[in-house]
Amino acid sequence: MRRSILITLLAGVAATLAGCGVIYNSPTVSQGIVNDAKVRVVPITAETTLAANRSPYQPDSLPAVFSQTAGGGSGLRGAGTLPDPAVDPETRPGSIETRIPADVPISPYRIGVGDVVVLATPTGGDSVAELSGLVAVQNQKQNYTVQDDGGISIPSVGRVRLAGLTLEEANENVFQALVDSSIDPSFSLEVAAFNSQRVSVGGAVRTPGVLPIGLQPLYLNEAISKAGGATSDDNEYVTVRIYRNGSLYQVPLAELYSQRKLQRIRLIDGDSVYVDLEYRLDNAQAYFQEQLTLNETRRSARQQAISELQTEISLRRAELDEARENFEDRVDFGAVDRDYVYLAGEVTKQARFPLPFEQRAVLADAIYAEGGIPTITGNVSEIYVLRGSQAAEEFGSITAWKLNAGNAASLLLATRFELRPNDVIFVAEQPVTQWNRVITQITPGVFNSTINALAR
Repeated sequence: MRRSILITLLAGVAATLAGCGVIYNSPTVSQGIVNDAKVRVVPITAETTLAANRSPYQPDSLPAVFSQTAGGGSGLRGAGTLPDPAVDPETRPGSIETRIPADVPISPYRIGVGDVVVLATPTGGDSVAELSGLVAVQNQKQNYTVQDDGGISIPSVGRVRLAGLTLEEANENVFQALVDSSIDPSFSLEVAAFNSQRVSVGGAVRTPGVLPIGLQPLYLNEAISKAGGATSDDNEYVTVRIYRNGSLYQVPLAELYSQRKLQRIRLIDGDSVYVDLEYRLDNAQAYFQEQLTLNETRRSARQQAISELQTEISLRRAELDEARENFEDRVDFGAVDRDYVYLAGEVTKQARFPLPFEQRAVLADAIYAEGGIPTITGNVSEIYVLRGSQAAEEFGSITAWKLNAGNAASLLLATRFELRPNDVIFVAEQPVTQWNRVITQITPGVFNSTINALAR
């Protein structure tokens, strides 16, 4: 009986003191005049979110050193004509320069060393039986690989040169060889395997490899598609680089997909295509160097030039990396002017949240970057973004954007509501949290021990 009376008295005293604001003052947001400042509470809805996001704001930019590349190198000694630079140093990664090779006129396919041709000659019964339909005319087919000297060896005929000829010209050569050897010139000639003209595709594709060029032209978009397509989900900084005859070209992947002219860049024998996920040239240079090593092993002067080019670019890259590290150190020491928003009230950690460079942050970014809202103490139905007016004539005006996330579906608005510099994010406390804190303040020390003893 004594225990219940004491607890009742404590509860009454606590409620009275809390109501008078003697023990505990709970921070709240109220509409009206507060300390000569006019406070206006606006619920966050889809419509008001659009209105709030219209306020002018430009995120801080990273220094230009973060978007510059090591370049393509300058003229080097002892190498003759060197590849043109793939890119020039740029100040923004969004402005990747498009450099495309000159148009290549469409011409008939020319047979080359390594191609496999099939020669079909008729064989079967006598002509009377064939004409009467009693015996079907059959063809004897024989495959021939074009040798290093550019010819094939046909039994009873000898060597017939085919390399460098179109299919029509090759047919004429074979026909003449058969006639000269007094052999029936009834035959058909076609290419069974295209091995002489090839294009390599590497980098960020699903199946990198070497693609043959056949009777039909091979275009850039088709080559990437045959290699399985690009593996990146974000095409903003993906670049397609083409190495051709000592020159380096590049096309941003986003532009390639949107412009028919770029898709129809015709590839020729010896081209190397590299899909690069990075803005810099690291991977592309390694890939192209590999192709040069495989295809130009006898060109020592060219290899020396590539080595010097890599050394020059490495020195430039080291300088860029050092400048970037210096900037990051300045950020860590607080020596860089940054924009912040501030978290207060019932959040996991009251802190300041730095607004990111070159992009806009939303309410959810700031809340969940520091651990979110404690469900025990935080009142999710009262989440406020306090924003002061930037206009001089309204210096004392404050807009309190209120998000009621009692229905969890409303949290989606937090992913759309953009933050501005010096915003204050405030989360009110649960009513029971206020009561618990009142009890905690009036029952310290011995008094608290007495209550615990009575409770037992």
